[in-house]
Amino acid sequence: MNAVIYARYSSDNQREESIDAQVRAIKDFAAREGINIIRIYADEAKSATTDQRPQFLDMMKDAETGMFQAVIVHKLDRFSRDRFDSAYYKRHLKKCGVRLISVLENLDDSPESIILESVLEGMAEYYSKNLSREVMKGMKETAYQCKHTGGIPPLGFDVGPDKSYVINEWEAEAVRMIFEMFADGKGYSAIIDALNAKG
Repeated sequence: MNAVIYARYSSDNQREESIDAQVRAIKDFAAREGINIIRIYADEAKSATTDQRPQFLDMMKDAETGMFQAVIVHKLDRFSRDRFDSAYYKRHLKKCGVRLISVLENLDDSPESIILESVLEGMAEYYSKNLSREVMKGMKETAYQCKHTGGIPPLGFDVGPDKSYVINEWEAEAVRMIFEMFADGKGYSAIIDALNAKG
């Protein structure tokens, strides 16, 4: 049987090595089962709560060609963390005569596996949504404390070791100038020219 590998990582906490580890485990599994791997599809820094993953969509299109009979993932949550997308794309694979195989979740066609797979998909979606909620809660609390929540700090500020904002005097001069010129009725072009003149 010919098969392809699908691997994915989504967050800043996971790196390219995460994909390497998934691929290694899948190749070991395939060797034990006598499955021939013909291609690897991998999406880096892509969430499984959406189907907007280039390699994933390429794999779905290639499934229609009949060149492989199985897609192997390390865990089902690498395939999708959205129950609707999971059902939709698994149905697409089934229509193409392609099985979805998970290395860590030993599922077959039994009634028990159908229930287990549904539970695993529900847990994956719950984990993703709950994590998102907790991250937002943490960011909101950080913002309430007037501390930096990530990304580029606002013009006129640097970020201190404790994530609090510290005035950057060089940039703050530009911010004051922008406000003063705007209050005096100056337009964008005049403000831009004045800022550029001061470097």
